[in-house]
Order: sequence, then structure tokens, then C-alpha cells
Amino acid sequence: MFLPKQELMLLQKVRHPAMKVTGFTFIRNAVKYDYPVVEAITSVLPVCDEFVVAIGHSEDDTEALIKSIGSDKIRIIHTVWDDSLREGGRVLAVETDKAFDAISADTDWCFYIQGDECIHEQYLPAVRKAMSDYLDHEEVEGLLFNYLHFYGSYDYIGTSRRWYRKEIRVIRNNKRIRSYRDAQGFRIGDRKLKVREIDAWIYHYGWVKHPEAQQQKAKSFNRLWHDDQWMQHHVPDVNEFDYSQIDGLRKFEGKHPEVMKRRINDMNWKFSFDPTRKKMKWKYRVLEWIEQVSGYRLGEYKNYKKI
Repeated sequence: MFLPKQELMLLQKVRHPAMKVTGFTFIRNAVKYDYPVVEAITSVLPVCDEFVVAIGHSEDDTEALIKSIGSDKIRIIHTVWDDSLREGGRVLAVETDKAFDAISADTDWCFYIQGDECIHEQYLPAVRKAMSDYLDHEEVEGLLFNYLHFYGSYDYIGTSRRWYRKEIRVIRNNKRIRSYRDAQGFRIGDRKLKVREIDAWIYHYGWVKHPEAQQQKAKSFNRLWHDDQWMQHHVPDVNEFDYSQIDGLRKFEGKHPEVMKRRINDMNWKFSFDPTRKKMKWKYRVLEWIEQVSGYRLGEYKNYKKI
């Protein structure tokens, strides 16, 4: 599973003898829209005893792609998306819940990963340790992860307020927990989950595709949020996505997960950006400056309660 020997040994040391972990995700048209879903699933498999994949009715070989992973941990369920749920991306939460509800009752922790996310292998021991440490602490309903959002290419990450900095990706197997809004996080009814923040990062690659594939994804994805009239006014009828319309990026100096190496090596388009350029209103420039100086993001949306 692309995990170095020493990290595999550490995972074994922190494994709770009575703890079961199940991963889960949903996907549709992964081949058509070039989702790195194989990498997403593979990145979390080492800490999972089982993995549930909800595959929506697709126009491509998505199921064959998932089966190509070749792991007996993976269990596929088939779903039909309700494309009429176009308010706020609600269909994404519904599909997330279908995968979550298919997780067996003997599971303790559920590791959610979306089809354009990966966790770096260096953080897996910390994730497994946190699951073990908080297993008997019922007040902890989930684990909170940090985020890196890549944009345009694998060399740049978003720095502005448009990108969320943290989100829940591990939850208890409590079926009162439901995916919230457009599947960004989770809640119980209207109540935010009580979580522990851990030192682990999710790498989000949803904005890194060939400009043609990104434009096709933008057209398809926006239909999950908006009606046809909105689409006509806000999504240009062009062949390639315009990556230049971004407010702020910085160069990524770290290393990508091992599972992403082949995809990165196969990158077949050019993207460059001047990190000193800021395309944002003065209001947001001031807010960004305050954040850089204080480390605090004024007015930040937080779909969780840290304990």
C-alpha cells in the first residue's frame, strides 16, 4: 500500500486489539472526469479493516476502475443519484450517507475520504493512534484534519479565505451522524460534532486536472448546486477551464503522497503562477494580513466543535 516498512511497523504498535475501522466514499463517472479515486482509497486502506465504495450509475468504467485496486477489503454498493437535488449540492450528502449506512454495526471508527482527496502516508500512524486513544472516550465523536488545497497543478496550493482549513474525516459509527449540506462535513441534526484535532493533513486535488477535464467537471459539478439559468450565466461554454482567475496561491514545498506519484509524473499540461500576485478586494487583503500576523482567521466557518 505504498507505506514504508517502518511506518507499517508503527501502525501495528498502535493498533487497538478490539478496534475495527471502515473507510467509505462515493463516486460516479470517475474515469470520465479523471478523479484520483484509486489514489484516494489506496491512501487510507492501510488503517482500514474494510472499505465501502458507493458507486453511482456511471457512463464509464468506474466500477472496473475501483476493482482494479485488487483489495479484498473493498466492498462495492450500487446507488442511483437523485439529480433533482440541486440545492446546495445536497445529492453529495445523500450519497455519502448511503455509503456510511452500509458500514457494518461492528465497526468503531469510519474514515471518510472523497474521490479527489488523499492522506499522506506519514500521517497514518497518528490517525490510527488517535482512533485507539479516543476509542473509549465517547464524548469524542470525530477527528479533525488539516487541509492543503492544490490548484492548477501539483506545485501550488490555495492561500485565500475561499479554502477551508480543517474538516472532519473520521467519525464514530453512530448512524445519527449525517453528512451535512454538500458533504463537506458531518452533524447530528443541527448540532456540530464534538471533535479532537489531530496532526494530520488531507491533500485535496479537486482543482488539479487538465484544463479540458476541469472544464467538463465544472459543468457537471455546478449542475449539482444550480439550475440551468444560473449555469448559462456563470459557466462559460468553452473547452478549457481558465485557471488564471484565482485570488492567491503559494508554491508547495513538501512531498506528495506516494500513491500520487504516477499521476503527477503523467501530468500533461502547463500551469504557472506568480505567487506575489493577489487578485482580491482590499477587504480580503486586510483580512489575510490579519491572519498572517495573528494566525487567526476572522469570521471563519467551522462545522465542528473542538474539545
